[in-house]
Amino acid sequence: MSSINNYSFFAAVEKSFNKAAQFTHWDKGLLEQISACNAVYRMRFPLKKEDGTIEVIEAYRVQHSHHKTPCKGGIRFSTAVNQDEVMALAALMTYKCAIVNVPFGGAKGGIKIDPKKYTPYELEKITRRYTSELIKKNFIGPAVDVPAPDYGTGEREMAWILDTYTAMHSHDIDAAGCVTGKPVSQGGVRGRREATGLGVFYGIKEVCSMEDEMAKRGLTPGVEGKRVVIQGLGNVGYHTAKFFHEAGALIIGVAEYEGAIYKADGIDINELVNHRKSTGSILNFPGAENLENKKAALELDCDILIPAALENVINAENAPRIRAKIIGEAANGPITPEADEILLQKNVLIIPDIYLNAGGVTVSYFEWLKNLSHVRYGRLEKRFTENMNARILDEMEKLTGKRVEDGSRSLIKHGADEIDLVYSGLEETMISATREIMEQWKADPRIPDMRTAAYVVAINKVATTYSELGIFP
Repeated sequence: MSSINNYSFFAAVEKSFNKAAQFTHWDKGLLEQISACNAVYRMRFPLKKEDGTIEVIEAYRVQHSHHKTPCKGGIRFSTAVNQDEVMALAALMTYKCAIVNVPFGGAKGGIKIDPKKYTPYELEKITRRYTSELIKKNFIGPAVDVPAPDYGTGEREMAWILDTYTAMHSHDIDAAGCVTGKPVSQGGVRGRREATGLGVFYGIKEVCSMEDEMAKRGLTPGVEGKRVVIQGLGNVGYHTAKFFHEAGALIIGVAEYEGAIYKADGIDINELVNHRKSTGSILNFPGAENLENKKAALELDCDILIPAALENVINAENAPRIRAKIIGEAANGPITPEADEILLQKNVLIIPDIYLNAGGVTVSYFEWLKNLSHVRYGRLEKRFTENMNARILDEMEKLTGKRVEDGSRSLIKHGADEIDLVYSGLEETMISATREIMEQWKADPRIPDMRTAAYVVAINKVATTYSELGIFP
């Protein structure tokens, strides 16, 4: 543990778990069962590339907990994939689902490749072979284990997984529920793509509305005018930045793998994305200053810092130089336990990954329910709601003798579409989870931080499920 380079991600999760477990009353054996990974599947299979060469692909699927089924967790394509990382991410999924009341056990998958070095045809072969290997061992299915996109994957890969699974389960009427994050045309749900970033925004926004927590850090309630730094401009980072920008926050810094930029009066995130598309880099954005080191963005003076890339980017070495008042962990495990302690001493409020980036799995849950029910959200009630609202408006106009303006009339009449219901469900989920964690934190003065409080909430929920099943007394 002395070296940052050989840091065990799973050990970090276990450390946070053990720190929280002491504030619960559960039996030691039950706590060991909750923290352990139930099933680890490591596989290797050959890939014949388009140039005729053969490469051996290393891949994993970990099912951390079966206290609820199916298991749920993304699949990432990255050269950093290893068993320790996948186990840690699967464990986080268990706790994350418990906190936001999504009835899944935690799982995670990973394929050790750099997707940029493979053709689309090769990536399809890898994805389909990986799926077939999961099918062989019963590690995928709408009632067993439901993957989703993660770092390096997206809707395309999920469509390949669905097609492979369906081909081998042609009589399964619920086959579409074997994977989430699919294209809408393949049974996906509207709002899934931006779900994690939107969930991060909802969670941080709710914390920022709490006057007592803001006062402790010399901040006013609300997100408007807050100075925000985003590390990582992938799907999660972009959408998080977009929603903060639309809410009136100032995105003063952005970091990506090619470098980092700073602009004191705020960066228009959509203009930055267009700049990157045209130049291939976020650097040299008009009006912004290029930073010498992309890691320097983490140390900018700001109100809210949002690491939205990979794990362990804030560690014991750079934590003393962090100047943010609030850190929202959009990524999984961006802060090491040692850095946690340093930041806690500096009165930094850390909003933990264990629930903050649960927007993706929450909306994946909505997608899974849609696949099992075989009906689009809003289809049954949208027109009924619009017709009823129109009648109410008509009666109001008759009684008052005044005509409601067309813009207001359209807004009041509107019946909820699928995306309206998804956004509403996600907002409710994140607000409820934030309040529950804060209540747990304030109820026990011994609990040192929000992360520990979140783990306590998760442990209590998983342990209660085991107890109610009669597995443990």
